[in-house]
Order: sequence, then C-alpha cells, then structure tokens
Amino acid sequence: MKKIKRIIHKLIHWEYWPEDIVFAVPVVYLFFLGLRARGLFFFNASNPGIKNGGMAMEPKHEIYEILPPELTPKTLWFRPHTDLQIILKAIADSGLSFPLIAKPDIGMKGLAVAKVNDAGELQAYLRKATFDFLLQELITFPNEIGVFYYRYPDQPKGKISGIVMKEFLAVTGDGKATIAELVSREPRYELQTEALREQYGDYMDSIPATGEILNLVPFGNHARGAKFVDAGHLITQALADTFDGFCTRIPGFYYGRLDIRYNTFEQLERGENFSIIELNGAGSLPTHIFDPVHSIFFGWRETIRHFRIMCDISILNHQKGVAYLTFAEGREMAKQNKAHVRLLEEF
Repeated sequence: MKKIKRIIHKLIHWEYWPEDIVFAVPVVYLFFLGLRARGLFFFNASNPGIKNGGMAMEPKHEIYEILPPELTPKTLWFRPHTDLQIILKAIADSGLSFPLIAKPDIGMKGLAVAKVNDAGELQAYLRKATFDFLLQELITFPNEIGVFYYRYPDQPKGKISGIVMKEFLAVTGDGKATIAELVSREPRYELQTEALREQYGDYMDSIPATGEILNLVPFGNHARGAKFVDAGHLITQALADTFDGFCTRIPGFYYGRLDIRYNTFEQLERGENFSIIELNGAGSLPTHIFDPVHSIFFGWRETIRHFRIMCDISILNHQKGVAYLTFAEGREMAKQNKAHVRLLEEF
C-alpha cells in the first residue's frame, strides 16, 4: 500500500517526474537560443567569473573564493582519501567545530550532502567520499530562501526574478507516534523514509514529546524532502538594493540563484543576519516553479523566461570579448558531468 501511495503522489506532482520530461520543452528552447547567440554553449558567458558559467562541473570552493567572505560560512576544501587526523587538525586550526556540513565540491541536487556531528560521523563520510569535498560551518539561522538574481552587464543595478521559501523536513511530536510514524503521515516526507532510516537508524523508532519539533534534514534541499514555496510576493526594491550591494561585488557574476540562511526576512531585507550558503550560476533553476500550486506549464514558462535572460546576458558579455565554450569544450563538460552524477549517486 505504501508503495502505491508513493507512486500516486509522484504521478500527480510533476516536480517528481523524470527530468527528461520536465525539461524537454525548455531544453528545445535552449537549443534555439544557442542558434540566436551563434554558439550552442553560450551559457558560460553569462558568468565569466565562474567556470563554465556555473552550468556544470564548477567547483564550489572556487565560487566561495569570489564571494564576500563576511557573508559566507567558513569552509574547508579537501581531496578524497585525506587522512582524518589531517582534517581534524585543519578544523581545529580554522576555529571550526562540530557539527559541520559535508558536501561535494562539485555537487548537484543535494547528493552526498550530510550533517556530520562528530569525528566518527566524519570518518564514515570519508570512507564513502571518492570526490573532492567541503566541510562547512553549520549556519544556525532558522530560515532558508532561494533568491534568483540577474543583472545585465551594461546596467548598474540588477533585478530579483523569483524567490523560493524552503520548508525543511521536520516533524512535531504528539507524545504517541514514533518519528517514523510521523514521517509517514506526510507523503513528501514519506518518500525519504529509507534515507532517513539509513541516517538515523533506531532513532527513528523513538517517540518525541508533545510539541517537540525535530528538523530531520537541516538544509532546504528538494531532493531531501524540503517543500518549495513560491514567495515572489516578497520581492521589494529594498531587497533588490540589498542584493545589488553584494552581488555587484562578485566578479564576473550576472545570473543565478543564491541560497541564503537568514534570521528574519525584515533583517535580510536590510542586509543583516544572513549567510550565503551557495551561489548557483547558469545551471540554476528558478526553483519557485516547484511550489505544488504551480502547473508544469508555469514551470516551462518561468524556465524559458530565465533562459532568455541568460542568453541576453551572455550575448552582451560575448560582445565585450568573453568567448563562448567551443563545441568540443561543451561536449567534454557534459561528458564529465554525466560521469560525476553517477559518482555522487553511488555515495
């Protein structure tokens, strides 16, 4: 019965459909934009400061290096198979402490992202990580938001084209049900049962106290059970001015989505008490499309709108001398990305 419920839930919510179906129409449009730009792999010119424009295979540690340091979590970069003692020393020397967030340096869709609470959990992560990875300060601001920002190269100010609020995978105890039972009551969460059981083990069979809130996945990732809510109504000029203030300081960045942890929206609007968790470039999706209230037709329209903006920015940068990826370079990027996805899926 549970399996049937999962199938039905996925069928009636297009956000779970295969990517080949969901993005078929926008990808065809992207091809025609390539003809218009006179370069099929034009997208790298949208963000000259980021490898491949941020479409794929861009190392996160290189992106953190160009972000304002006071607005980002403290982050350490390691090669696979680095000795645990070397990592623990680096953690201590940097002033970091557990818990930490571990994630691939080249990541996608939240694959292989984990919270590590101590040296033992870090060692377990190391045994599985066959890729370069980051250890990052855990930002404790309670809220997470994704803000899509773009700026034309010939303009001093940019615009915010979409906002998504992220509701974490969290359950509230009633003093009777186990965590596993609470998870099973929400179809979106129930899809994560196996992953949660693997992470938490027997803890899933414990019974939270009445009113106790347990955030089981402390990062707003759609593939890990977070619900995305379109919050476009929150776009204000004050917020746009705040984002202009620091986005214009990021060299070679014109188009993408910033994932932000923040305390209150009013403070974020003023540029206070927030941290940039990630910056995603040309490969960004306007993730507010995944709000369950939206149809796939809305998703197509919004994705196409953003692709058009990306193309316009790329053409302007190209006219200023930014070279497009060659066909051979673009094909190699796609080949490497496909292999890297398989590597992360095996984690």
